[in-house]
Amino acid sequence: MSANLGKLNEKQKRHIGQIRAGHPDLERAYQLGQDFVMMLAERREADLDTWLTQAAHSGLPEFKKMANGIRLDYAAVKAAFSSEWSQGQVEAQVNCLKLQKRIVFGRANFDLLRLRVLCRV
Repeated sequence: MSANLGKLNEKQKRHIGQIRAGHPDLERAYQLGQDFVMMLAERREADLDTWLTQAAHSGLPEFKKMANGIRLDYAAVKAAFSSEWSQGQVEAQVNCLKLQKRIVFGRANFDLLRLRVLCRV
């Protein structure tokens, strides 16, 4: 349900509309989720506080928990709106290293792992 409605065909749009119409909680969750995604995509930092209030008072425990979590790390989340930098590259390197480690697990020692990692760089 987090897909952009513009990317769905008419049958899929109708189906999602029927599901949302029959479940008020799901409709609220869908709207909150879409609002958050659009807020991040459009870098609308000023709307974050309003969204957090809506999420906390939505009556949906998952969104209340998410709002509380964002408030715990508010400065970092706020910075995500204005910064062009991300942790994507670092996370990719860590993931690659973990994969290399799993590949040689039980078959080699640290020296071979070191060589495999250095050969990739």
